Amino acid sequence: MRYTEEKEILLHLYEQMLLIRQFELCVQDNYRKGEIPGFIHLCIGQEAGAGGRGQSRKNTDGITSTHRGHGHALAKGVNVKRVLAELYGKVTGCNGGRGGSMHIYSVTEGLFGTNGLVGGGIPLAVGLGISAQVQEKNSVSVAFFGDGAICHGAFHESVSLAAIKKAPVIFVCENNLYATCTPVAASNLNDDIASKAAAYGIPGIRVDGNDVLAVQRVAAEAIDRARKGEGPTLIEAVTYRTVGHHEGDVIVGTYRTKEELEEWKNKCPIKKFENHLVSLGLASEKEMLMIASKVSNTINEALDFARSSSYPEASGVMENCWMDPVNPPIALQSGETEETAVQGWLAAVRDGIAEEMRRDQYIVYMGEGIGERGGTFGHTKNLWQEFGAKRLIDTPICELAFTG
Repeated sequence: MRYTEEKEILLHLYEQMLLIRQFELCVQDNYRKGEIPGFIHLCIGQEAGAGGRGQSRKNTDGITSTHRGHGHALAKGVNVKRVLAELYGKVTGCNGGRGGSMHIYSVTEGLFGTNGLVGGGIPLAVGLGISAQVQEKNSVSVAFFGDGAICHGAFHESVSLAAIKKAPVIFVCENNLYATCTPVAASNLNDDIASKAAAYGIPGIRVDGNDVLAVQRVAAEAIDRARKGEGPTLIEAVTYRTVGHHEGDVIVGTYRTKEELEEWKNKCPIKKFENHLVSLGLASEKEMLMIASKVSNTINEALDFARSSSYPEASGVMENCWMDPVNPPIALQSGETEETAVQGWLAAVRDGIAEEMRRDQYIVYMGEGIGERGGTFGHTKNLWQEFGAKRLIDTPICELAFTG
């Protein structure tokens, strides 16, 4: 890579991290003023995790996130104005003001949701990975989650399913040391999260989550491995939020000490990266100030946009709740034959699913013992022979995972 190309990439990375930080500070300030409704969880101090995702920025790759997901949305390329308007509950938000802070979604950019449920996005990322396999797309999915999620069934079931299917999924645990206010070591006898990957036969890598280049390096390796069909990787990015669990949470004095907080503030990922760029001569003070000014203008424009946008009309409360139309034309088309037959419920369901699978080559059927065996009750009898193991997928006993 030429020097100028490297410099451009690194300065863009710095700008992205600074954008996330300034966005969160803006949200914090205006939430405290009463301008933003609901509940917010800020990622101040954790910017390197989102910024260092590396090669998964393309829109054909999907990510899922957490309740602390503003930074992931911005890093994935969702428009700053649309994200802030969503937090304000405005109709110009990326979800029309319906999702708010914890449910930001934008399929155009490959963001399949921040998620208010702990671990809720992990099974969805596995679904995205298996979908890529079925459609033979060379894409990957990334599941971001916190250290609290590793005790959840969603984590264990999802990693188990992804591992056995060699799904192109990257599991990124942003370990900020506390699940709400519970230290990792208090809820895990083994608090080395990366080492848990060994139980599923996949690589586990622990990285300094405040070093954006280190995060980018291990992410690039994991993504390359996934694209080659070698399966998932678990990355543990050790980081720290320098704010409360949620806005309004007491920062120190209950479960954290002032000394600990100051120690981590000195490890600020943005300052760390800034010093790196200056020490290598890749950025001057003038260039840093120009980037800061650009970011500030972007945030101010987004704030003006969010404030001036309208709230959704109450008359649209039922929009997006049902299919429109409820019975699309394809559902009203006649079946494979005009003849009628008397069948039991089980056989009718099996044959109906088979018809749909013949119509759409990307429909898959997942479950336990449904493959060559034909299911415990014969509910997939003969389907494995017709559609094969790539579409009649036998799974571990992990209903939560394959539902995702």
